[in-house]
Amino acid sequence: MASSGKSLLVSAVLLVLVVAHGTHMARAQSGACSNELANLNVCAPFVVPGAANTNPNAACCNALHSVDRDCLCNTIRVASQLPSQCQLPPLACGTN
Repeated sequence: MASSGKSLLVSAVLLVLVVAHGTHMARAQSGACSNELANLNVCAPFVVPGAANTNPNAACCNALHSVDRDCLCNTIRVASQLPSQCQLPPLACGTN
């Protein structure tokens, strides 16, 4: 069961990164939000369950610092709605 929970979390993280490119239409038109979110790929090694090192490096922290909070929050909000739109149960993060 723990493996399926980790797989779901990995899938969710990857989904957020993929969905991030197309979210928040006003900012996506200028490309700013998409570019900021794409820069977060340097953080991927630190958020994968089972990672040996979960302490982000300077590149990850700098990329996260440069992301507009509205861009990041809207991306997470949109991504969290995807399971219900695909007739899946809502995510229950932190309950495993």
